[in-house]
Amino acid sequence: MPDGVDTSERKFSTKREESEVLTATMRRMMTDPKKNTSLCESGPEHAGEVWILRLYVAGQTQNSMIAFENLKKICQEHLEGRYRIEVIDLIANPQLAKGDQIIAVPTLIRKLPTPVKKIIGNLSNTEKVLVGLDLRKVQ
Repeated sequence: MPDGVDTSERKFSTKREESEVLTATMRRMMTDPKKNTSLCESGPEHAGEVWILRLYVAGQTQNSMIAFENLKKICQEHLEGRYRIEVIDLIANPQLAKGDQIIAVPTLIRKLPTPVKKIIGNLSNTEKVLVGLDLRKVQ
């Protein structure tokens, strides 16, 4: 687990508290102190399209953390800084599920480049995620 966060041992008094810890943990994991930003994103020096990826989670579950780590790894290896990850915690903001028609979590939405793509699950099958995001052709 990232930053030594062990969700199986941690007890929360409310779902809101659990959600706040998840948000803080993911922000810490994504923060680049040089840019002082809480998003993994490319700078203007990179050519090509910027990918906007939105990961919907529900609290600090093991699947949510695995999905985020898998997404970050895929982006670093295949998008080379031409991406921005937005993490949406539906425990803290349940109304945001409606806009992208989220029915299960974790769910990844590729907002840009178009067309919009949706992948449900913890993103552990890298090959399927790459095909689903159109980063690799179907073999």
